[in-house]
Amino acid sequence: MIWGLIGASTIASEHMIGAFRANGGTVAHVVSGSADHAAAYAKSHDIPAHGTDLAAMLADPAIGAVYISSTNEKHRAQALAAIAAGKAVLCEKPLAMEIAEAEEMVRAAEAAGVVLATNHHLRCSGSHQAIRDLIRAGQVGKVLSMRVHHAVHLPPHLQGWRINDASAGGGVIPDITVHDADTVRFLLGEEPVAVVAMAAVSGLGEGVEDSVMSVWSMPSGAQIMAHESFTHRHAGTGIEVHGTEGSIFASGVMTQRPVGGIRLVTAAGAEPVPYAPHDLYDYGVARFVDAVAGKGRPAADGRDGLRSLAIALAVREAARTGARQTIASGV
Repeated sequence: MIWGLIGASTIASEHMIGAFRANGGTVAHVVSGSADHAAAYAKSHDIPAHGTDLAAMLADPAIGAVYISSTNEKHRAQALAAIAAGKAVLCEKPLAMEIAEAEEMVRAAEAAGVVLATNHHLRCSGSHQAIRDLIRAGQVGKVLSMRVHHAVHLPPHLQGWRINDASAGGGVIPDITVHDADTVRFLLGEEPVAVVAMAAVSGLGEGVEDSVMSVWSMPSGAQIMAHESFTHRHAGTGIEVHGTEGSIFASGVMTQRPVGGIRLVTAAGAEPVPYAPHDLYDYGVARFVDAVAGKGRPAADGRDGLRSLAIALAVREAARTGARQTIASGV
């Protein structure tokens, strides 16, 4: 598959370009808002074409798919342009800024018959798949509660607009809560129905929240507690799942290398849970390539991105108003 990059981003540099090439792909073109940045990025990553003209890239018939990793407010327009050009789209989370925008993207892709996927990478990891398998196999019985701890320190080279620019989609909620929303959906196989939340601004940046805690209710009666932050240097990350017959404790599984330990605790005692520590980005790209070829579906499609966005936006509104929010159903 021949790829075009929309956004000369850090995540593309550190993870996605390698995953495209590991799956037999070629990166042919990169588009950025800055011509100088596009040129330097293309040179450092051996990408033959570069520039600021998205239409020119999309007019190239050789390019079959695009990866969008621009700032969040640009996702909708860029994805719609790519879909109209007949390109498959792998878009970074959050899929869009608003539910209506994400719905428009999903419907456009479905009408055009092209693949739209959301880069929710954590569900592609061996650790998350092992946790889901334990739950599905009934190892903890009926799930009563779940805790997702995803409070980290955002490194300086990733800060910028994420901590200073709400209009670009900055803030911990669109950056991390949206991932945790997808994690809960993936692990439990059900959709949250309502949330309460409180957010905080520590002064790391300007004008956006950098920490949030929320509690979600599920149709099954399970309760979810989620904590996301940009300001916690040494907190670690993890998932706990507690059920009528046992509990799962997973630590170090919410980062870009989610290869920490998992323990299952039941009446019989505690036991470690083995899993395959495969590269989650390679796995996600492989699923996307297969979906474009008509073999299965992407790891997280456009509707998954829409649902995680709806949950994150409900968390933000609950924190803003101090009132319980019902989560929009979406398309």
